[in-house]
Amino acid sequence: MSRDTLNTALAAIVVAALIVSGIAPYDRLTWLMEVAPVLIALPLIAATRKTYPLTTLLSVLIAAHCLVLIAGGAWTYARVPVGFWLQDLLGTVRNPYDKIGHLMQGFVPALVAREILLRGDYVRGRRMSGFLCICIALAISACYELIEWAAAVSLGQGADEFLGTQGDVWDTQSDMLMALIGSSTAIVLLSRWHDRQLARLKPV
Repeated sequence: MSRDTLNTALAAIVVAALIVSGIAPYDRLTWLMEVAPVLIALPLIAATRKTYPLTTLLSVLIAAHCLVLIAGGAWTYARVPVGFWLQDLLGTVRNPYDKIGHLMQGFVPALVAREILLRGDYVRGRRMSGFLCICIALAISACYELIEWAAAVSLGQGADEFLGTQGDVWDTQSDMLMALIGSSTAIVLLSRWHDRQLARLKPV
């Protein structure tokens, strides 16, 4: 399958999921806030697909991240069905789907940062690039927690579905821990694979 065909298929899957999720979400405002990154990323990627094509690895990961966000928006993170299955399987006291979202919030942005930093020759050295990519992912995670805080202040109890804390007073800290685990895992496991795909891209 060519890169263009794969990207078209990924985009179709994400757009279809987005449309279906928006028909009757559990809470309309929560849905909009949760899928906002998807609504920003899709047009940006489409607009730059010729001038700044992404590696296949990154395209697949971004699509997967979008689907995680869309599911969280449709049901709210505390009510995603697969989360209840994981709760029974793992014996957790709460639906852990929110933690999957924050794991991806570290995993995917770390690879996005790596692709931008290496292709632009902004940094050299595997250790330094890995360190900076993890830092960038954590910065994004921290910004998202600030957005959640702002939503809580402005919406009051209306933000409960968006926050998805499920009564956990340490939710913010555990969210950022999951982002750290996700970003570190992505750098350790995927860097060499990512390097091979970057080498096949034409210079931008």
